[in-house]
Amino acid sequence: MTVKALTFKVGLVQMRCSADRRENLEKAITMLRQAASQGADVACLPELFLTPYFCQVEDAARFDLAEPIPGPTTLALAAVARETKMTVVGSIFERRAPGLYHNTAVILDDKGVLLGRYRKMHIPDDPLYYEKYYFTPGDLGFQAFQTDRAKVGALVCWDQWYPEAARLTALQGAEILFYPTAIGWHPAEKAEFGPAQHSAWETIQRSHAIASGVYVAAVNRIGHEGEGDSGLEFWGGTFLADPFGRVIARAGHDAEEVLVAECDLGLIEQTRRNWPFLRDRRVDAYGGITERFLDPR
Repeated sequence: MTVKALTFKVGLVQMRCSADRRENLEKAITMLRQAASQGADVACLPELFLTPYFCQVEDAARFDLAEPIPGPTTLALAAVARETKMTVVGSIFERRAPGLYHNTAVILDDKGVLLGRYRKMHIPDDPLYYEKYYFTPGDLGFQAFQTDRAKVGALVCWDQWYPEAARLTALQGAEILFYPTAIGWHPAEKAEFGPAQHSAWETIQRSHAIASGVYVAAVNRIGHEGEGDSGLEFWGGTFLADPFGRVIARAGHDAEEVLVAECDLGLIEQTRRNWPFLRDRRVDAYGGITERFLDPR
């Protein structure tokens, strides 16, 4: 009988993405190997790491960047997962069928087996984030995947603002939530709004850790992408929070980094015993949460 280890190590890859797909893939593999060399059992890459963030414009030619799953990138990540004996969470622009595309996270176990995929559920449509043009909303629901070290949930970027997504993934038994991310500042707004925007981003995800008693890992890219003073400046800030909401590892805003930190599964039990939010939920009273808005009666 196999007894699950009480601790596992997480590797978070914060990287800069160039216009060269091969270069990005090779860099990602190198950084995954670095995470494994530091003892990581599960590692996560940023959102759509294979290319620059192409959703800044609506351009039909950019659908050519998509690929099937399994496909070349999935197979390459599976190979490094087998080599390093490490579970890998990767982010793929998925071509499901002609005219049907998803922003998809894949989970590959330490034998390179595709445990499953999560298709991004919440799709933004904001200046320079024109994702509704490219991505069909996910249809696989919120899921958790059992690895040999922990049960992991994968959500993607814009999903990280929604407590419903975090909660439903935690209710599937996830012990850690991974958020592959591509988020940044509009350079013209950074001076006025930058600190508040970054603080809100980190705070909402730390709150998911507290409310559901799970580990939360947000994995961002860095660098300016776009023309001149326009475009986006991706703010990095990759971090891991524990079930009490404490940040136990954090990357800077402008450097490529591999963070490796230990997670203690016993802390989930300890935290939930003292803060039994799941026990005290009034599931009989939450019907309104499925409504778009509760109009005054």
